[in-house]
Amino acid sequence: MRPAQLLRVLDREFLSAAEGHHTPVMLWGPPGVGKSQMVAHIGQRHQVPVIDIRLSQMEPSDLRGIPFRVDNQVEWAIPAMLPDARRHAPAGVLFLDEITSAPPAVSAAAYQLILDRRLGEYRVPEHWAIFAAGNRQGDRGVTYSMPAPLANRFSHFEADTHLDDWVAWAYASGIDERIIAFLRFRPELLFDFDPAHNPVAFPSPRSWEFAHRALQKFQDNADLLQGTLQACVGPAAGIEVTAFVNSLDQMPDLDAICRGETVPVPTEIDLQYAVAAALVGKAIRARDAADAQQVTGHILDYAGRFPQREMGVMLVSDLHRAIGNALFEVPAFADWANAIADVMLYE
Repeated sequence: MRPAQLLRVLDREFLSAAEGHHTPVMLWGPPGVGKSQMVAHIGQRHQVPVIDIRLSQMEPSDLRGIPFRVDNQVEWAIPAMLPDARRHAPAGVLFLDEITSAPPAVSAAAYQLILDRRLGEYRVPEHWAIFAAGNRQGDRGVTYSMPAPLANRFSHFEADTHLDDWVAWAYASGIDERIIAFLRFRPELLFDFDPAHNPVAFPSPRSWEFAHRALQKFQDNADLLQGTLQACVGPAAGIEVTAFVNSLDQMPDLDAICRGETVPVPTEIDLQYAVAAALVGKAIRARDAADAQQVTGHILDYAGRFPQREMGVMLVSDLHRAIGNALFEVPAFADWANAIADVMLYE
């Protein structure tokens, strides 16, 4: 399932914890596809705590608690890490990350917690959702086969990568437009992991964020840039993205485009992708300016001049994901839409 859909599922499951309909959710997927980030996003969106418990780092007693004697009986000290409505918050997310890396004895200790929302005398607060995530056995991680009793306590979702969803996240998160443009140009490199070769560094949504950071730190050090990008996304992808970034010296004047001046469209496809991504970034930064509609209008005019109209459609689709329905209020949008009416625009 694509990330945008999974976020809607997680959002609804979080809200359902207060309604009595919550089902614990298990997210499956290879490393680096953003499973943990999706859960963190739910916490940020609803402004609730996310308690991240790594079962792979625990012993069964860490979860069950420590026994102590009271008169002639044994009681259990509840671990402070477990959700508590008074100590943490009335609502939140209990996130069992790396659950497939937990030894079977630890997984068994979690059975009652996940299905019955209790562990001995401890009870998970009513408004807390339970999410979990882990790698599949073929992903070359340290994983155990999930026991059937544990698996039957979750609803299961496979986390896929999706370029449009990643691009929308990247613009919202301030990822360098050169990285976005490169992945629009080479979409198959958003995620390229072959577990048979067990690579150390490989392209993934997570590692492209690392590449963004490397670009900010080393873009002025030509002798280090390629090596640092390869360290993030692997040898082959690192060479390609370095060559792409270095070719952008031939970019047209973006400010002139935003002013409405006549600027030729590059003939090179890679530069067209770079211009499209950079113009979306310009529109985002101008969103709160007094001349925002004029800037966006000039970008729409430029989008209509691409030789391949699909390139303009991609630009405007990304623009809509970035600035929302304010795009439709720009007078130039109607002219652009009429000009490409025979080209399907879809999410």
